[in-house]
Amino acid sequence: MTVQDPVTGRTRFAVVPASYVFLLRETDPGSGTGTEVLLQLRQNTGYMDGFWAAAAAGHVERGETAEAAARREALEEIAVADLELRFATAMQRTAHDLPIDERVDFFFTARSWSGEPRIVEPAKCADLRWFRLDALPEPVVPHEAVVLAGLRRGDLPALSHHGF
Repeated sequence: MTVQDPVTGRTRFAVVPASYVFLLRETDPGSGTGTEVLLQLRQNTGYMDGFWAAAAAGHVERGETAEAAARREALEEIAVADLELRFATAMQRTAHDLPIDERVDFFFTARSWSGEPRIVEPAKCADLRWFRLDALPEPVVPHEAVVLAGLRRGDLPALSHHGF
């Protein structure tokens, strides 16, 4: 999708920003058995239904920072607050199957929060489960799988790309 710049009159493409939160926890701390991530199974959203995805994610609203959007989405989707967010990566993404195909995604992790994660929007979320980073379910939303693989390996760059 393109928009016309009101100042220059030039045509530019529109970018949709979104924030994602991966809640992480250690399984049996001290045992070396690994890290788990909380994922939701999408349903009735019109995008990647039937795929596992970040437990909380959504568009950044006008006048909202990426961090504020991440906190809002976590409260709205899984009822957790007071997240200690850590920036993981920003992903420039193109998705040729969407009406607005240019995306900038901000990924955060959190290992500390208040509240017990639960499904708040059952019409959009069929399941909510913890999975080891080295034993993820199938299928995972493809661009999110890239981030999860980088988290598992410990080599996730600050800026990543998908779909180019």
